[in-house]
Amino acid sequence: MNGLGFRQTNAWLHTWSGLLLGWLLYAIFFTGTVSFFRDEVSFWMKPELHASRPDAETPARVIKTMQQLAPNAASWSITLPTERNQSVQAQWYEQGERMTKGGGKRVVIDATSGQTLQARETRGADFLYRFHFELYGMPRVWARWIVGIATMFMLIAIISGVIIHKKIFRDFFTFRPQKGQRSWMDAHNVLAVISLPFHFMITYSGLLLFMFMIMPWGLQTAYEGDTARFFAENRARGVSAVARPATKVPAASVVPLTPIAPLIAQAQQQWNGAVGGITVSEPGTTQSVIELRQHGGDSLIDRGQSKRLRFDGATGMQLPDAAPADTDTVKAIYNVFTSLHLLRFADISLRWLSFIAGVLGTGMIATGLVLWVVKRRPMRAKAGTNPFGDRLVRVLNIGTLIGLPLALGIYFWANRLLPEALPNRSVWEIRFFFLAWLLCFLHPLFRSDKRAWIEQLLFTALVYVGLPIFSFFFLAQSHLLATLSDGRWLVAGVDFILLAVAAVSAWSAYLLGRRPVVSPTRVVVARKAPVSREGAIT
Repeated sequence: MNGLGFRQTNAWLHTWSGLLLGWLLYAIFFTGTVSFFRDEVSFWMKPELHASRPDAETPARVIKTMQQLAPNAASWSITLPTERNQSVQAQWYEQGERMTKGGGKRVVIDATSGQTLQARETRGADFLYRFHFELYGMPRVWARWIVGIATMFMLIAIISGVIIHKKIFRDFFTFRPQKGQRSWMDAHNVLAVISLPFHFMITYSGLLLFMFMIMPWGLQTAYEGDTARFFAENRARGVSAVARPATKVPAASVVPLTPIAPLIAQAQQQWNGAVGGITVSEPGTTQSVIELRQHGGDSLIDRGQSKRLRFDGATGMQLPDAAPADTDTVKAIYNVFTSLHLLRFADISLRWLSFIAGVLGTGMIATGLVLWVVKRRPMRAKAGTNPFGDRLVRVLNIGTLIGLPLALGIYFWANRLLPEALPNRSVWEIRFFFLAWLLCFLHPLFRSDKRAWIEQLLFTALVYVGLPIFSFFFLAQSHLLATLSDGRWLVAGVDFILLAVAAVSAWSAYLLGRRPVVSPTRVVVARKAPVSREGAIT
């Protein structure tokens, strides 16, 4: 790198920081983008729940069901239906049971009838969400370190990409189709520039989420190595007032729970919004407490933490609650950035905008990886060589850029076809995902680059278009005609995205099939035109 100027040095840095971990970054961006609709995809993958339709009487029905299922429980925790999940999720702890995140008993309840539902075992989009920052099949700490390092490389690529753009605003409006390398460079530049603020925010906030692992020294110094105390104190700040100590009354003297509807109406009026959840501690006693949680807190400073109201479970009288803890400036900044990354507060419009920006970011990484190959192809063809490194990059590009979406489609098919009683069913879904992805890497080894691209694109189109068709014949409550006629856009929206992916894949295969094949040993150069290095991966 001796003799290179500042801009040329950053061009080199942009190239190799983007290439060395580009395939992993693509997988992180791809699964993270799908995770913006994590609840919707998970609900779609459980067709047994699709007939659930909430109404104003749903909370009362659920309370009645819980009184039958767990009348002597220490507490109930109920998550009410939302626009992202139309079923009811309920959990309870028995007397004396330790209340941990994964403990208790859980059940899904039909919002329409109040009956319990048995959904198929699946990790749903939670698998993609965890893969996004923990990968799979390796120790969690190692995986987070790998993803954290890849995220740092992504931030370097973004910053160096901005530096080497002399005409960043012009590139926003410049795209020249059917110009070979120039077209790929234009596509890379446009995708990078059009959502640059999102790319920077999502990458920087991702690093903030790993901050205590990657840069723990300040925390360790302040707490003298006892980092567990910091996290315990941090969690305690957001906990509402503890319910009064309860004394369980005899079964013959069970105290009926106050009607829930007036309490929900009061909370909705006070919040000017919906109630997202109900917690009942010590039901059936004189000391029972009902806590209502707001659906979708919109404050970024406290990471969208829901507002809460507490009521006496026997009388319905509102109880005082602990005053919210003050948030200092440093924590407020941290909360704002990480809230934007997690997007738990967002409504459907903002979620769609973030999803589109995520698609653009995924496309930016993909076009950069393809551009590296396209730029070197004329040189390799003229020299009549096919270095192992170039061939490896082409295989990794095919197996990652189209193989990952294809493997996701196979994951969806495994969800539909595996027997519902199969032991470890969710694990088998994930196994099919990785098996399909592995085959997508092996396939290009036995086909030319062009044929491998076309065949995987066409197969992807068939895989995705087949899913809505399968629903039409075998899932009466879940196919497009049924969901559209009932206005169930939660399920129909996922099917439309599947059809869109199928259409884009088929159209890409068609366009690629029309392009002439470049001979690997002979190339004709009419005129050597200078190629600008602005924004290019070199």
